[in-house]
Formats: sequence, C-alpha cells, structure tokens
Amino acid sequence: MAKKQDKSEAALLKEKLFRDPKKGVGRLSDKEISAADKFCQKYMKFLDEAKTEREAVKAAVEIAEKAGFTEYIPGKLYNPGDRVYAINRKKNIALAVIGKEGCKNGVRLAIAHVDSPRLDLKPNPLYEANDLAMFKTHYYGGIKKYQWTAIPLALHGVIALKSGKVVEVKIGEKSSEPCFCVTDLLPHLAQEQVKKPGSQMFTGEDLNVLVGSRPFKDDSESELVKLNILNLLYEEYGITEDDFLSAELELVPAHKARDMGFDRSMIGAYGHDDRVCAYPALVAAVDCDVPEKTVVTVLVDKEEIGSEGNTGMQSDFMRFFLLDMAKAEGADGNMVLSHSSCLSADVNAAFDPTYASAYEANNSSYINKGVVITKYTGHGGKYDTSDATAEYMAQIRAILDENKVLWQSGELGKVDGGGGGTIAKYVANLNMDVVDLGVPVLSMHAPLEVVSKIDVYMAYRAFFTFFNTKEK
Repeated sequence: MAKKQDKSEAALLKEKLFRDPKKGVGRLSDKEISAADKFCQKYMKFLDEAKTEREAVKAAVEIAEKAGFTEYIPGKLYNPGDRVYAINRKKNIALAVIGKEGCKNGVRLAIAHVDSPRLDLKPNPLYEANDLAMFKTHYYGGIKKYQWTAIPLALHGVIALKSGKVVEVKIGEKSSEPCFCVTDLLPHLAQEQVKKPGSQMFTGEDLNVLVGSRPFKDDSESELVKLNILNLLYEEYGITEDDFLSAELELVPAHKARDMGFDRSMIGAYGHDDRVCAYPALVAAVDCDVPEKTVVTVLVDKEEIGSEGNTGMQSDFMRFFLLDMAKAEGADGNMVLSHSSCLSADVNAAFDPTYASAYEANNSSYINKGVVITKYTGHGGKYDTSDATAEYMAQIRAILDENKVLWQSGELGKVDGGGGGTIAKYVANLNMDVVDLGVPVLSMHAPLEVVSKIDVYMAYRAFFTFFNTKEK
C-alpha cells in the first residue's frame, strides 16, 4: 500500500496563513449538533410566545424569574451572584447577574432588540367599504409590502381604557380562532399592477386588512358590517371605537416556527430579526453563576424605526440602570460606562445564492458557519455606523477561538448596494467598546425568515463565553 504523500510546502503555508474555508458545521461533533437542536426547541417556543416586543419582555420575565431573578430595587447594594431585572414600560428589560468585582471595573453587556417589522393599526382603523369591514394599517419597519398580502395574519397587542384597565388582545394564532389578511389582486386583472416596480406595486395605504363581511342585522342604518364588528369587539373586550386611540395593536404572521429542510437543520419563522439574538443573549445571562464582572443583557424596542422614543435604545433607560448600580456600589458611573464592553446582538444577511449579485462573497456571512461578527454596518461611506476598534476585534476573536465557538465575519451586502444600521452606535456613544455579533438570516424582514440551528446555538455560546471569560 502506497504511503500518503507529505503535504507540500505551499499547502503547509496555506494552513498557517489562510483563513480556514472549511470552518463550519462539518467540524462539529454529533454531540454538539444535538445540543444545538435541543437549544433551538426552546427558542422556537419563545418565538411563538413572543411575536411582539411586549410579549418578548413578558416571556423574558417568566424565564428570568424561574432562574431566580428578582425585580431590581434602585439604590440597593447587591452581592455577587445576585440576579435582578428592571422593566421599562413593558417593552424593555435589563437583566443583571452581579459579578465578583461588582461594576466598578465596568460591566459586560449584550444588547438586542425585540421589535420586528409588522403592520400596526392606525388610531382610527375600522371602516366599511362595499359591505366589507377593513382595518387601516401603518406598516412598521422596513418591509417589502407585497410580501404581506394574501397571508394569514394574527392580531396582537393591548388596548388601554380610560378607566386604567389594559386589555390584552391575541387572536388568530390558534386554528380555532379567525385570522385576517391583506387581499391581493387576481392575476387575471393585474396586468397593469405587475408592470410596476416592486416598491410601487403596493402603497402603504393599500395594506388594508379584511376583518369582516356580515352586517349586524337587516336594518335601514348604514355601515352595518362595521357595526357588527364593533359589537363583537365590545362583547369580547368591552371596547368602543374611541378606545382604538389608546391601543397598540399589531398584525403579525399567524404561522408558528417550524423546522425547515429535510434535515431539519434550519428554522423558518417570523421575527428572527432580532429575537434570534435576543433569546441567546437572555439565556446566556440566565445561565451565568457568579461571573467576575457584572453581566447585563438588555432587550429594547424600536430598533426597526431608528431606536427612537422612551423605549428605544436612544432612551436613557439602560444608562440610568447602569449608573444606579454604580452609585449603589459607590463607583464612578462615568468610569463604569467607559470601562464596560458590549456585544451588540444583531443579525446579518446570510449569503443567498439565488441573489448572489447583491453580495460580495468574500465578505458575506453564510448559513451553518457560526455566529457572524460585523465590524461595522451603516451604508455608503460607513455612514450611521459604529466601527469597532482593531483591539476590541482582536479581543473578541481570541475569546471565541479559545472557547471553540464557530464564528465568521461579514458585511451587509455590497458597498453602495444598500445597507442598514444597528443599536451598536448608541452604546458606542457612551464611550464603550462594542461590536455587532449575531446570527446570519435568509429572507430578512420577510414574514418568514430562515436561520440555521447551529448558528443560533453558537450565538448563545458566544454570549455566554463573553460573559464568563476572565480578562487577561
């Protein structure tokens, strides 16, 4: 039997100097793959329970309290190993595990957003046209409008009454419940419609949701279909038309998270962006015991529309939380912020071979190759971005490699091909080191997005490792 030839000098040098092109799922053991599949079972349950930011915060509280977290008391001095959470307007949550050092030398943060593109109801949404009852909507975040037509939608949210009572609404998820939809034009009559560019096939005002068709009863009054819907809503929730003015009602895809592919290697679901990072960051904090530095996971709202408002990342909720912990310890709050480091847990676009021309292959992220580090986002000439320092990139690389976490790097498509931003820049404004790290996603912002189970698990391992690695 002939002996294997020794590797050539060039082959050996390539192994030493080149990036490893085979780095990915193929290098994992069956045990590691099984662990990823098991982790994703709970993630899929979280997705189905948390289709809105309010629901995501509620689910996070349930997970945290089962793990021994208690509500944070401002000004109280906590001990190493204590586990606390704080909520902002039921749309943000900050969870902390107090470290042996407290926060005097800075904290380790993972931040993610829990809002996703959707259709919001307008303040005066219900109307009747040609004996059909409809809801007027205002789309939220960056969507392709045509993707939201002719699919089952569920209505989630709350209605705040003048009495102070808040009514929760969730209808359309169960097979026994009615669902809703935006109607589309049949192809037989759509010759003019399909000639338009995709962005013009539907306008925002075309995204009207069908909610009923039967009149209240045979009566001489007008708008009897609308009246019938209002009567049903009054009987079920005790609301009148004016109460829509103080409601937050969102229409989201009615389908559940599903295994995807013959090999069940992927998950198809609504809302991976950014709950696919929020859940691993949440669980990573929950799984911490007594870390060296205090670790904090923050889940926020409004990222999809610029992180504005008192529940977005541009609010001072997180800063106030960190400063209050510092004050209780007698530490300088500004120094705590400046000495802290952060992983901005956000997704990137996975390379899609069907649309290869939109990507630059050498600087794209790929399904099944692990969590993706995005040094900078933004658009054009790096506008609206946080660009991580070389030193911080090296630190994160070392942490991931030393703990055998699969990772890759990537950009969001070709230069000048579009772009997008994350909440990293708002953390950078606090003088913290920060870099984006998250899961590559196919069909991002569509009603059905796709991720790899391996990549989801590697996101969890990345956040957990980041929280628990001692500084050298």
